[in-house]
Amino acid sequence: MRSIKHQILLLLLGSLVLLAACFLAVLGWYMKDRVVAAAIIKAQTDLATCEEIIDKTYPGPWSVKDGNLYKGSFKINLNNDLVDHLSKLTGDTVTIFLGDTRIATTVRGSNGERVIGTKVSDNVAKTVLEQGQTYIGEANVVGQWHQTGYMPLRAENGNIVGIFYVGISRTYEQEIMTRSLLTMAGLGLGLTILVALITWFFIQKMIIYPLHNITLGTRDVATGHDTEKVKVSGAKEIWELEDAFNQMVEKFQSFTGEINRVSDSHTDAEINNVNIGDVAEPAHDGVGISEVMMKEAAREEGSAEVKQQSGDEELWCVEEEALPKGLNQSTLNQILGFLQVNQRPLSSEDVAEGVKLTRVTVRRYLEFLEERGILISKLKYGVGRPVKLFIPSDRPFDK
Repeated sequence: MRSIKHQILLLLLGSLVLLAACFLAVLGWYMKDRVVAAAIIKAQTDLATCEEIIDKTYPGPWSVKDGNLYKGSFKINLNNDLVDHLSKLTGDTVTIFLGDTRIATTVRGSNGERVIGTKVSDNVAKTVLEQGQTYIGEANVVGQWHQTGYMPLRAENGNIVGIFYVGISRTYEQEIMTRSLLTMAGLGLGLTILVALITWFFIQKMIIYPLHNITLGTRDVATGHDTEKVKVSGAKEIWELEDAFNQMVEKFQSFTGEINRVSDSHTDAEINNVNIGDVAEPAHDGVGISEVMMKEAAREEGSAEVKQQSGDEELWCVEEEALPKGLNQSTLNQILGFLQVNQRPLSSEDVAEGVKLTRVTVRRYLEFLEERGILISKLKYGVGRPVKLFIPSDRPFDK
């Protein structure tokens, strides 16, 4: 069965992953429209830029002479240096048409050759050549879709003699979108991790740790130990649980104290009756006061004896009669078993985590075992408060 900590962690991570996926999906849809709009603006800007460069490089009007297109006195047919230069400046594909036919272009076919002599698409020809308007939008350029800009080239008398074209391939659009998505994904991932860490820290402090402390206190009560009231900070529900637990501890301590008081009173009464009987009959069966006292002392001394065993068993064996008030044999055996398995320097917090009891309870057992010589301790200094480490006395600390 998964712990509540793991369930909350899975829920948190699942929610954040779902949120990030939805964010990227919405961002991708939004970016698609923005990239298209940016490509259209780029096409319009590149048309104006290239027109100005051509006018400054080749002054004079557009004209047609002997079936060739001229700009001023410069022949444009097969002038690939011009279109290559403009393409390098803008990053676009560039073409100059005479009428509807390509006469200089950077567009290449499947064989890698420039597609000189191919025709412009019919819808573009109608818009630019017949209607005299600039065409901005998607167009099929030799079998590939581009975001394009076509503008009419006019002779000095106003007649349309050709077309100037710039095109932005979909690959360029996809690259822009991919870079944008990767950038946003990186920022989103960083933000998601930050939110996850802050949320997890909050959950640990306000829910997990308080519940853990209350659970350990409950286990102490269940194993018959006196336990202290817990003091935790958290949400209202956690505070109510803490209050209920502390009330239970109060009742338990009150009930235990009452039982001990009644038990002690009965024990004192029995001892008084025995002493009175001994004094009244000092010679009864040859037993005097001094002999009674000697027997009582021998009984008390016998109750604190430790079983002697051979080898390692002698170190770890403590009789239940030797335990001080408040400690029990089952919990001691549990702690001894953990120490035997993990024979290395351990703090009370390490042992408490291993046996699932509170540090206060575990510390009492460790200090008792230290008094009996079964454990030895040493303070470990570092950052913060020094930590007291315990280890079996037959395995001294490394120098």
